[in-house]
Amino acid sequence: MTGVVDFELDEPTLYTFGGAEAVALIQPGQILRTTTEDCFSGAVLTVDDLPSKVCQRFNPVTGPFHVAGAEPGDTLALHFTAITPARDWGMSATFPHFGALTSTHTTPTLQPPLPERVWKYDIDRQVGMLRYAARRSDFTVDLPLDPMLGTVGVAPSGGEVRTSIVPDTHGGNLDTPELRPGTTLYLGVNVPGALFALGDGHARQGQGEVCGVAVECAMRVTVAVDLIKDVPTPWPRIETDHQLISIGAARPLEDAFRISQHDLVTWVADLTGLDLLDTYQLVSQAGRAAPGNVCDPNYTMHAAIDTAILRHATAYGGAHRRLRGVASSLW
Repeated sequence: MTGVVDFELDEPTLYTFGGAEAVALIQPGQILRTTTEDCFSGAVLTVDDLPSKVCQRFNPVTGPFHVAGAEPGDTLALHFTAITPARDWGMSATFPHFGALTSTHTTPTLQPPLPERVWKYDIDRQVGMLRYAARRSDFTVDLPLDPMLGTVGVAPSGGEVRTSIVPDTHGGNLDTPELRPGTTLYLGVNVPGALFALGDGHARQGQGEVCGVAVECAMRVTVAVDLIKDVPTPWPRIETDHQLISIGAARPLEDAFRISQHDLVTWVADLTGLDLLDTYQLVSQAGRAAPGNVCDPNYTMHAAIDTAILRHATAYGGAHRRLRGVASSLW
């Protein structure tokens, strides 16, 4: 089945994965076009709007969407065709006890907390650039626009309700820059209908999201949805035209790294039929690793390998290639 489902977000109301009724029904093979708000719920408009003063809640997501026929033990495939800034500006900030280079309740220090400060980025969608402007000097620099979604996930298992800020096996706040247009995200289904939601658009983000906040921006999102029956996915995975990527989420960062590497090694072994230690050796020499975020309640790491090295082994029955074809039918 093909077709397009349009869902326009009126205002942010969802800040969790799990615990909410579906807002729309999606059939496998259909395309969803929707909008997302920024992590500040649209409340930070100028550099004088301190999030602690103007925001009541953070990191809203759009959804959840019920996928017809999805059951626990299946895999949801989401192919992102377009992620486009809905505004010509984005916002970023520092917070007193948030980010990789400040004290937190789990990493206390005797230094005073960082000040809360806001930066505004002008976005030129036609040229594909955004402008960084220093707050304490006249320094500016243009950076390439690289839109992505920071938060995509499904309802957790066991009736659990998780805040949208926390990444885990269900997805959530992955903050992985590789979740950009042209990629397919695979998530294990935990409840009937999967109940996926998405949001937290970033006009761009550096690896690690070091200060804890990317260039946050409302987005227009187009995603092709499919369902892979009776195939479980233990941790979030991404497929691009050239890479397979496994994502791990945990604290400490070492555990997130190990989770992502373990998932990639076992995934590659399953796809290629290689012995487990042979696969471990191959991934050790040919793989790449990078942080998603090192600031949230769980950190995220990803492990990646080029599909050419695997002689173009086919993941999930060629779902990525198939969904690219479905998405291209729109244009």
